[in-house]
Amino acid sequence: MEIRIGVQNVAREVVIESDASNEDVARLVSDAISDGGLLRLKDTKGRLVMIPAGIIGYVEIGTEAARPVGFVAAPSA
Repeated sequence: MEIRIGVQNVAREVVIESDASNEDVARLVSDAISDGGLLRLKDTKGRLVMIPAGIIGYVEIGTEAARPVGFVAAPSA
């Protein structure tokens, strides 16, 4: 799933691909903001992304459904 994080006073978003569920990500964001600490997320390659909660402008959490990849074979005549 794709997670987009807007950071205050920064033009570009932080975009992370994660295997975590929507509920897990929402809980991590909520906890970080309420504690005033760091938002810590791991991406699909195992990299850790940390963002200070005080500078988070918004968080957009994508859907958990996997999108199909590839081509569909045309029916033969």
